[in-house]
Amino acid sequence: MKDYIEERALEIASYIIENQATVRQTARQFGVSKSTIHKDVTDRLSQINPQLAKEARKVLDFNKQERHIRGGLATREKYLHLHETSLHSEIQKERSAI
Repeated sequence: MKDYIEERALEIASYIIENQATVRQTARQFGVSKSTIHKDVTDRLSQINPQLAKEARKVLDFNKQERHIRGGLATREKYLHLHETSLHSEIQKERSAI
């Protein structure tokens, strides 16, 4: 394995552990795909540093268990914002009609 890939895998694992980051957050931070993050943490890192791989995997597993909750909250926020926007529009229309 090339040195820069090993170094990236170690940096990715450290970032995930320190920030309790999701795969998407980590991929965005490092400018790589979600698939690369998974490959680095599950395959490559286990060969380089098994203990670090285990710690990073715990964070990713926890985030995976919680993702349906975060998704539900994001959807809730979206519709609350849409509702507020439509109310604001209705109030503006009423004011302009007066």
